[in-house]
Amino acid sequence: MIWYTALVLAVAAERLAELVVARRNTRWSLARGGTESGRGHYPAMVALHTALLVGCLAEVRLAERPFLPAIGWAMAALVVAAEALRWWCIRTLGPRWNTRVIVVPGLPRVTGGPYRWLSHPNYVAVAAEGVALPLVHGAWVTALVFTVLNAALMTVRIRCEDGALARLPAADARA
Repeated sequence: MIWYTALVLAVAAERLAELVVARRNTRWSLARGGTESGRGHYPAMVALHTALLVGCLAEVRLAERPFLPAIGWAMAALVVAAEALRWWCIRTLGPRWNTRVIVVPGLPRVTGGPYRWLSHPNYVAVAAEGVALPLVHGAWVTALVFTVLNAALMTVRIRCEDGALARLPAADARA
């Protein structure tokens, strides 16, 4: 359980690093006339992602979930892949990446990196992590509850983001 706690805490630290990047990028976007959409769902998203981390540890401890190596190691690899995809998204979007939906007028939509193949690759990373992180140590209830609630939240979030992105000019092939 100690190594699993360390893994969950490492993911939490990664999330804090994301917030540092997001705050810097928010200032950058707003200084260039960026407008935010979807403020209403943001607190629910923060609560859900926090609950994922707490749920992982609580379920493993309270329900005495065992570590099953065949599943656990595969899921740990998926967590690492999800984090790599997330940071590829952050690197590709540069100062445009944010945990909020902020669009800067006049900037074209980014179509490079993982956005070449997927419209919302960061949300693929979130979904994968939401399944994999709990399942590393058998927390299947947390994985299931997060997945269902995240799917509901993503329908709102993606609709909001697509609406905001629709106001951008034609795609930027250089990104």
